[in-house]
Amino acid sequence: MSADSVVTRGVRDPAARLLQLLSLLQAPRDWTGAELAERLGVTPRTIRRDIDHLRELGYPVEASQGNIGGYRLVAGTAMPPLLLDDDEAVAIAIGLRTAATAAVSGIEETSLRALAKLEQVLPSRLRHRVSHFAEAATYVSQPTGGPAAELLAALAAACVAHEKIRFSYAPAHGEPSRRLAEPVRLVAAGRRWYLVGYDLDRADWRTFRVDRIDALHRTGARVPERELPDGQDAAAYVAGVLGAGPGSCRAELILHAPIERAAQGVPASLGVLEQIDGQSCRLRTAVDSAEYLAFRIAALRVDYTLIGPPELVPHLRKIAERALGAIEAAQGPEEVKRGGAATPAR
Repeated sequence: MSADSVVTRGVRDPAARLLQLLSLLQAPRDWTGAELAERLGVTPRTIRRDIDHLRELGYPVEASQGNIGGYRLVAGTAMPPLLLDDDEAVAIAIGLRTAATAAVSGIEETSLRALAKLEQVLPSRLRHRVSHFAEAATYVSQPTGGPAAELLAALAAACVAHEKIRFSYAPAHGEPSRRLAEPVRLVAAGRRWYLVGYDLDRADWRTFRVDRIDALHRTGARVPERELPDGQDAAAYVAGVLGAGPGSCRAELILHAPIERAAQGVPASLGVLEQIDGQSCRLRTAVDSAEYLAFRIAALRVDYTLIGPPELVPHLRKIAERALGAIEAAQGPEEVKRGGAATPAR
């Protein structure tokens, strides 16, 4: 049903009325105040107040002049209406930006399209925060949880502005301490977000787990951008730090597929591919957990041989046994041994 054919009488809930008003304003036409008032079953004065409210929220409602002038929404006419507070809008945008780089096949372009539509109707102050995140964040592998979107957005803005920050940091061992740092980049690796920055108190580069950062304060002091050691990019730097850490897990596999085909199912965020010959390639990867690395390996879409490390074996075996148990429950053990297909449920 088009917006032009919707008639609503007496919409008294302000939030619901604003949503319906936005829906009408997205139609490719101008609406007079009287027409909107009739559609929503309220007075023209209420419509004017609602229009002002939408503008306060940052939605670009344009009023045309003249005897038959009216209202229309300038941007975002191709998408459903959104009424979000600041934190909700940033959280959705960061989620879409993250999904656009995800290892889940088939959602990257969809996420980018959705993000582009969302950014059309975000107020300018929120668009800046989202664009800061896009500029400051990079990925080694996809995070599965972590800090609040508000903290990520604030750190991203500081990275883009090259602005010194102070924060409380709780290491894995020891007491929390206050840090003064020059932030450079946000990196998603393993299941975590990391801040790469120059620790001014220690006069050295550091990676900080963002979920251990608290009481962030942006000082307002801007400094020239620093370059990482040896000209590395932030993703490579964090991958190296994690791979060298005591809690990290490095793995090496031989993938039994040409590197071109393997690359279609192995995102760059998972690791580095090296060609062996025309029919095989090598995958080197490192994350902070053997269990999580086994999960990522089990999702590969090509046959492989595990070179190491041995501690991955029990985790991969557990995944295989769990999958086999589910298949046996659905098909029966004898059918599984014969390699038969499951009988469709009736």
